[in-house]
Amino acid sequence: MNHPQDVILQPIVSEKSYDRMGEKIYQFKVAKTANKHQIKDAVELLFKVRVTNVRTLNVRPKAKRRGVHRGFTAGWKKAIVTLNQEDSITFFEGIA
Repeated sequence: MNHPQDVILQPIVSEKSYDRMGEKIYQFKVAKTANKHQIKDAVELLFKVRVTNVRTLNVRPKAKRRGVHRGFTAGWKKAIVTLNQEDSITFFEGIA
């Protein structure tokens, strides 16, 4: 994973994630193989901010059914990134 775009796949857009933006906490869907150091470096490079904390968790697949067909959603990895109090990501601020 050489590029930050390979680590940070997409932002997570939900009511809970928007509520936490006031506390300088942002959530991202990240590559399954990414570690906390890679996530921190990628967020700092992409958004020009200072990261103080990174928490990660693996989102487990959920069982789904459509008619007679059964299956599972894909599992993925989530990163919860806390920024320095003076920094913010303006990309998200424009959406809200």
